[in-house]
Amino acid sequence: MQLPNDPVMLMSFCNARLRDEYESLDELCSSLDVDKGELCARLAEADYHYNSDRNQFL
Repeated sequence: MQLPNDPVMLMSFCNARLRDEYESLDELCSSLDVDKGELCARLAEADYHYNSDRNQFL
């Protein structure tokens, strides 16, 4: 799956999927065949970090 390149769009895409379809970031990454470390690194560059308690990037 092609993920959005823009960090704001990527964060929005991930958060919508986490809210509507997946109970964890691990599930999302596994289902989309995305490397969790790379995804988190891309979002961290824009100062978005995963919060497991809220199951979203903030």
